[in-house]
Amino acid sequence: MEVILANSAGFCFGVRRAVDTVYEQVAQENGKIYTYGPIIHNEEVVADLEKKGVCVVDTEEELRNCKDGTVIIRSHGVGKAIYDLLEAENIPYVDATCPFVQKIHQIVEKYSREGCHVLIIGNENHPEVEGIKGWSANSAETSVISTVEEAYDFAPKGGKKVCIVSQTTFNNKNFQELVEIISKKGYDINVLNTICNATQERQTEAKEIAAKVDAMIVVGGKNSSNTQKLFEICKKECENTCYIQTLEDLDLSKLWSINSVGITAGASTPNKIIEEVQKNVRVEF
Repeated sequence: MEVILANSAGFCFGVRRAVDTVYEQVAQENGKIYTYGPIIHNEEVVADLEKKGVCVVDTEEELRNCKDGTVIIRSHGVGKAIYDLLEAENIPYVDATCPFVQKIHQIVEKYSREGCHVLIIGNENHPEVEGIKGWSANSAETSVISTVEEAYDFAPKGGKKVCIVSQTTFNNKNFQELVEIISKKGYDINVLNTICNATQERQTEAKEIAAKVDAMIVVGGKNSSNTQKLFEICKKECENTCYIQTLEDLDLSKLWSINSVGITAGASTPNKIIEEVQKNVRVEF
C-alpha cells in the first residue's frame, strides 16, 4: 500500500520556537516556570512539560501569583492587558508569541487607533483571536466573524472604515469568501490576509494528497484549530478521513482493502507522533 506523508506535516516555525523556549527555560533551572495557558494545543507536549515541572495558569488571578518564577507567553499570544499586568506586578516573563501573530497585534493596534473598525475573521473563542482583540484601542468597534451568515450581518457603526485581518490558521478559501461578501457592502475596507504562509501551504498540500488517496489520516490535538481545519479540508476531498491525536487513536480496521493512505498533521504535532503513525501504517500494510 502506498503511504504519502505531507512534507508540511508537524511543527511550524512559531510552534517550534515556543516549545523550544520552554524547554530552554526548564534547562536553565532558574526557578519555577509557568505558561499562560497551554504553550501549544497538543496534550502530549503539555503533559511532558508538566512532568518537568512546568505549570499552566489560566486566569489573570493565577498569573498574579507567579512572582516566584518566570511566565512564558504562549505561541498564540495575549492581549496588551496581560503585558501590562506582568510589568505592573514585576513578574519576569519570556515572550514566545509567534512573530506572525505579533504582526497582527501591531496591525490591530495601529488601525484601531486611526479610527477604523477592526474585523477579525476567525474563531472568537480561540486564544489567538482573544489575544488579537486585546490589542484594539476600541473594543466596541472590534468584531469577530467566522461564518457566511455573520459576514452578511456585519455592519460597522456609522459606516466607518474597516480593517480586516485573519486568525493565522483560518481556512484561506473561507477567508476569501467572507471578504468577498463584505466587499460587496460598499464599505471602505483594507484587507490584510494574515493567514500565515505555513498554514496556506499545509492546507493546499493536504487537499492535494486527500484528493488522490483512498484514506487520509490527520494527526493533531483535539483543541488545535489548524488541525481541525485540515480535517475539514481533507474530509471534503476524501470521505475516508480520520482525525487522531496519537497512534493509540488509530483504528486500523478502517484502512483495510485500500491501496493508498495520506498522512498530514497540524502545526502543533510533534514529529515523534507523526513518525509513529507513519511507521505503524507501513508495517501493518
